[in-house]
Amino acid sequence: MKKALTIAGSDSGGGAGIQADLKTFQELGVFGMSALTAVTAQNTVGVHAVYPMTSEAVAKQMQALGEDMGADAVKTGMLFSTEIIEAVSANLKKYKWENVVVDPVMIAKGGASLLQQEAIFAMKTYLLPLAEVITPNIPEAEVLTGMKIQTLEDKREAAVRLYELGVRNVVIKGGHDENEIESTDLFFDGNEFHNFTSKRIQTKNTHGTGCTFSAVITAELAKGTSVYDAVLTAKDFIQAAIEDGIAIGHGHGPTNHWAYGKRKYIKELARS
Repeated sequence: MKKALTIAGSDSGGGAGIQADLKTFQELGVFGMSALTAVTAQNTVGVHAVYPMTSEAVAKQMQALGEDMGADAVKTGMLFSTEIIEAVSANLKKYKWENVVVDPVMIAKGGASLLQQEAIFAMKTYLLPLAEVITPNIPEAEVLTGMKIQTLEDKREAAVRLYELGVRNVVIKGGHDENEIESTDLFFDGNEFHNFTSKRIQTKNTHGTGCTFSAVITAELAKGTSVYDAVLTAKDFIQAAIEDGIAIGHGHGPTNHWAYGKRKYIKELARS
């Protein structure tokens, strides 16, 4: 049984954060574990309050898992503060955990800040050099690289800058592209660029897409999948989750975490 650990905040609405990660891990057949960094009072309309854990509490959770169960892959989501980032980075090193996927969560869809401004330096200095993969959206990539991203060439330049911070593989997601027909994720492995393009779905039910996307990569890496194939699966998984979205609440509804598995089951049933 392969094991995946998510180090992230809790979403009381169940669409993002550790809830989305654990659902995704389960769908992909890996055992999910969590280290909680913050509790948010949140629904589809927005984040109403954030209650961060202490860095000691985060470290203790990681230590409990490191001394007993271990992890085949780890993803980080909402880390909130410099102190938490430093604690997470130190314990990733301590337990020699590899296959680290960093989703640099900064701003919620409703606009609430999920990462303190002074914590960006700590993320770039301590965490990114430990990352096998980083999965920023365009606004997050702009913050981390200090550049404006508007064209494909801009994306490529940003990917190179992130790679130079020590990340081994970069995925810049295309959800914030201005193209109304397609969404293109750019993947850079240090040598080659690859574009993963899918049809853009006109829907407001996209809450938790970033968390889910990075969780898929984490689960696949835990199973021994290559980074390229893990990103490809993540693209297919999130496309199905958005296309078969769930209309819950009065704001940005969640994606459908069981859509990908259901589609696979139906295809296998048809072949038999």
